[in-house]
Amino acid sequence: QVQLVESGGGLVQAGGSLRLSCAASGLTFINYAMGWFRQAPGKEREFVAGISRIGSTYYADSVKGRFTISRDNAKKSVYLQMNSLKAEDTAAYSCAAILRTSVMAISTSTGDYDYWGQGTQVTVSS
Repeated sequence: QVQLVESGGGLVQAGGSLRLSCAASGLTFINYAMGWFRQAPGKEREFVAGISRIGSTYYADSVKGRFTISRDNAKKSVYLQMNSLKAEDTAAYSCAAILRTSVMAISTSTGDYDYWGQGTQVTVSS
């Protein structure tokens, strides 16, 4: 049974930082590219950042230069370091896993992902 469990969300002031973690179990982690997505109330879920099996990264324009995605294959975990947070970053953040044969592949599409976590809430006060 595959599980993705996020942690690290919370309430932070604008300009502050948070680090989200996602621990995976029940899958061969090194075979999966990973992604972070977010969904604000009344909005569609959107791509935030992705990381390939070998650590190549890709970011949404809205977070580029402020957020950093990373992975630790030994710990079967993926992280999202969020700096210079803005009120518009307020959302429920979820990690997702996609099985990929290509070590370089990253996907920005929600429909491509195989497994999802339950999400963790990030609230940025202005």
